[in-house]
Amino acid sequence: MTLAPSAPSAATATSPAPRPPRDPLQLTERELDELAVELDTVREEIFSQRGQSDARYIRRVVALQRSLEMTGRACMLFSRHKPLWWTGVGCLSVGKILENMEIGHNVLHGQWDWMNDKEIHSTTWEWDFVAPSAGWQRTHNETHHTWTNVLGKDRDVGYNVLRMDPEQPWKPVNLLNPVINLFLAPAFEWGIAIYDVELDQFFAGNKSGRATFEDFKRVMKKLGRQSAKDFVVSPLLASLTGSGKASIKGFLAANVIRNVWAHAVIFCGHFPDGAETFTEDEVENESRGHWYRRQAMGSANIDGSHLMHFMSGNLSFQIEHHLFPDMPSNRLAEIAPRVKEICRQYGIRYTSGPLPQQVFQAWRKVFRLALP
Repeated sequence: MTLAPSAPSAATATSPAPRPPRDPLQLTERELDELAVELDTVREEIFSQRGQSDARYIRRVVALQRSLEMTGRACMLFSRHKPLWWTGVGCLSVGKILENMEIGHNVLHGQWDWMNDKEIHSTTWEWDFVAPSAGWQRTHNETHHTWTNVLGKDRDVGYNVLRMDPEQPWKPVNLLNPVINLFLAPAFEWGIAIYDVELDQFFAGNKSGRATFEDFKRVMKKLGRQSAKDFVVSPLLASLTGSGKASIKGFLAANVIRNVWAHAVIFCGHFPDGAETFTEDEVENESRGHWYRRQAMGSANIDGSHLMHFMSGNLSFQIEHHLFPDMPSNRLAEIAPRVKEICRQYGIRYTSGPLPQQVFQAWRKVFRLALP
């Protein structure tokens, strides 16, 4: 069973005639229209090719994830034995990462809605994350992907707790940037859940108290279900074999590992050197070509193996994902060489680097912007 993304085809690597290097922000309207046509062509080709091989891919991933979770939970029933504890933590960690990254995130983007599968569908999937799917789709799909890296519009720039761009006004609390981020990483799902309630919008008068309260209730309801599954029912069953405390520690470890990994992948896709930010004036009356340019300039990829791409939910191809959020994730590796070449032709920087480098640059920005 092959779960890695398809290799790029040589037949699809054709490119237009080279253009002289230039500033991508100085592209003419005609050039931006041409950029839109080229990227639309890539999208239309892939969407016209979707079929049974893609459907088999996501169903196999779902089956693998569920097998890992079942194995991990079974091991936790006898987790007072160290080998089973480690095996259980490993299976649960990988299972939770796959569920969040390659399945949940991508299903909730509607990447697999074309299958008309009532289970693997953006309107029915509820992921293994404290943040309810509906709230996350609103703040992520609708707001973040529409206004990627637009200061004042994209609330994901710092998630309301971090200063991540020099254009953001400095406040004394920003001195805690590194400390806040250090705690945010292992508690990432909690941070996202609170963020999705949009308390900042409520205090700014842009969201009603009733709507905020309803979102808070949904978070608490989801929290109850998640806590019951991982920290009540499973440990109670494990206590029958004397493994109750070990089970709680195992589930806690798996959740922390998943959160740290998700935090690293997301930060590497948005905050390393080369990922640009924009002002509201710069995106006024955007055409499709303008939007494509901004998505490419505001995102960053992670270089790595097929396994790394798979475990990142193919968000290691963040540029391609931001250009085509509803494209099936298993196709992003296939189009990456074409997208990179198109960016080169139009002078658009295609930011990419190995995971350690991208993590270092993102954290360096966290430290640097803690200061005025």
